[in-house]
Amino acid sequence: MQIQWYPGHMHKAQKEIKEILPNVDLIIEVLDARLPFSSENPMISSLRGDKPCIKILNKSDLADPDVTAQWQHYLEQEKNVKTLALTMEKSDKLKQLSALCRKLVPNKGDNVRSLNALIMGIPNVGKSTLINALADRIIAKTGNEPAVTKTQQRINLRNGIVLIDTPGLLWPNVENKNSGYRLGITGAIKDTALVYADIADFTAELLLDIYPESLKSRYETETLPERSHEFLELVGRKRGCLSGGGQIDFDKTGKLFVGELRNGLLGRVTLETPEVMEKELAELAIHREEKAAKKAARKERFKKSKKR
Repeated sequence: MQIQWYPGHMHKAQKEIKEILPNVDLIIEVLDARLPFSSENPMISSLRGDKPCIKILNKSDLADPDVTAQWQHYLEQEKNVKTLALTMEKSDKLKQLSALCRKLVPNKGDNVRSLNALIMGIPNVGKSTLINALADRIIAKTGNEPAVTKTQQRINLRNGIVLIDTPGLLWPNVENKNSGYRLGITGAIKDTALVYADIADFTAELLLDIYPESLKSRYETETLPERSHEFLELVGRKRGCLSGGGQIDFDKTGKLFVGELRNGLLGRVTLETPEVMEKELAELAIHREEKAAKKAARKERFKKSKKR
């Protein structure tokens, strides 16, 4: 599934970010701990250059803790990058974030020189909730849907650190089809831009492979079907998602199933690993080469036709 969902305020935000970057000391990128690769905006790496960056693996209470540790090790191999796994239920970790900001920018963050931290992230990763927790007051509007924050704002944390908040940034085209599915699963893309039957089928196939025991426990079954469609039929029957004639309503079943994952009812699951990321990036590189070769061939055929 190729996602193209790029509201106008996101395009405007990207331009504004480029303009303010010279006055930014540090970047905080908020990721979804369940999909650190797919929720990482590739534009941010190119925009930030060598500026220090803290990658927050947010909603870590919903993610597989072992895989979260793998991701932290992997991400910190990049220059000037540190990570922190967060959940809003453990406020003590928020103090670690402020301390880490000062460690990465040691000459700022006091009463004399404030530390300007640009906080970024794709929609619905919990950025606004994190800002409110850091400020200890309601500043950023929150909501369980993407594209809530629409404008840029500055938040003085009153501890020597000033946050510059930006709208959730997606990118114009999510090339990796599997990333598109994962973003849909977690709600980073508006449901109106999705085909729920496809999202549910992808989710079922993925979880049958990597978290079968969680599915057995949630849906109270000793065995699982091998095929995703048959599994969704099982879920539909157990949850009473039936239409006329006792047939499974797969749209209703899909929404219920994906909703249970989003709310953590299927246990702590992570939808991708560093190994999966490396494999998909390699496949994407091959796809890009093939696409470029086809484009070049079309141009060559056009040139030859013009000469005739």
